[in-house]
Amino acid sequence: MYQPPHFREDDPAAKAALIRAFPLGLLVTSGQSGLMANPIPFLYDEAGGPFGVLRCHVAKANPQWKEIGEGLDALVVFQGSEHYIRPGWYETKRETHKVVPTWNYAMVQARGRARAIEDRAWLAQQIRGVTIMMEGGAPEPWSVEDAPDDFIASQIKGIVGIEIELVALEGKWKTSQNRNEADRRGVIEGLQAMGDPSAAIMAAMVEKTLDRGA
Repeated sequence: MYQPPHFREDDPAAKAALIRAFPLGLLVTSGQSGLMANPIPFLYDEAGGPFGVLRCHVAKANPQWKEIGEGLDALVVFQGSEHYIRPGWYETKRETHKVVPTWNYAMVQARGRARAIEDRAWLAQQIRGVTIMMEGGAPEPWSVEDAPDDFIASQIKGIVGIEIELVALEGKWKTSQNRNEADRRGVIEGLQAMGDPSAAIMAAMVEKTLDRGA
């Protein structure tokens, strides 16, 4: 991933938080059939190695796990908040007109060696982990135990696990750090005026760059 220094995010906690907030990662592999990509929800275990471990499951009908087999290099892309940035929001436009549109975003890219897992106990633990992650904050959370045992057993027969021991975890927060303070304040005001949740989130992210003097 192209990483200009002012957009690079090195804080492990920030990268882990983005993965947990946006767990649907794009799993990309290149095997005998060529490039393959599938969106899959992941669990991230920070303690699983120097850069952590990602775990997920896919349908047995999905050919990607067969390509992975006992070992294949993999890339997982986690896309966080993003928003289009209008040049008209910049103070610089009023001063010189030397501005162009851009896009702000936060992203984590994880790379490592993937392996497919068909062990039923591992799969049972993985689906419980994903369920707890997604249902834990609900007023009446659903749990795997809410479904009949034989039904869950039949569902597990139809999936295969994937575990990726990471060798790199890169974060990129493109949130107007390359603009001067007046331009960033213009971006914040422009986003806030849009009145939609995604714009409000990005406005808060740009505001953080002012708070920490980026």
